[in-house]
Amino acid sequence: TESSAASDVYKRQVLGFVAFSGTGKTTLLKQLIPLLKARGLHLALIKHTHHQFDIDTPGKDSYELRQAGAEQVMVASRHRWALMVETPDQNDDPRLDSLIDHLDTNALNLILVEGFKHAAVPKIELYRPILNNPLLFPEDPDIIAIASDASLTQQTDLPLLALDNPEAIADFVMDFVQQHQT
Repeated sequence: TESSAASDVYKRQVLGFVAFSGTGKTTLLKQLIPLLKARGLHLALIKHTHHQFDIDTPGKDSYELRQAGAEQVMVASRHRWALMVETPDQNDDPRLDSLIDHLDTNALNLILVEGFKHAAVPKIELYRPILNNPLLFPEDPDIIAIASDASLTQQTDLPLLALDNPEAIADFVMDFVQQHQT
């Protein structure tokens, strides 16, 4: 797990969305991001995956150069740039704070994080009782709200958000951003 002593900057600018796989984190974020952008936020997203992945395409120069042994490959155009870093000696998942260090946080109001359940940052837990997964709350003290598609059987003082109401979740996120501005 990541240290609870995470930088105050990260705690102010970061909001995680956590749940067991298949709960709908990506689906919610795809609805939420345009709503937050329309409200004037500048956002970044960091997504955790447990799978080996590749964003490059076999046959492209950048892919071939990385396969040839380049440990860092940056692809850039006037519209975007992407940095791919090989980490063959890393035995564990990357730390969220080290990934955030690669972002231009001065250009952002909020960093949304999908996954990274154990990171010590404020989080909204997504919960669908029909999936029969346990709640991460109350064991995770960093959960600040629960978004669910049903009422909870467990008592809590945390805000309960309707998972099928992205507008209401966007309202909650905006309140969070306003409360945590520097």
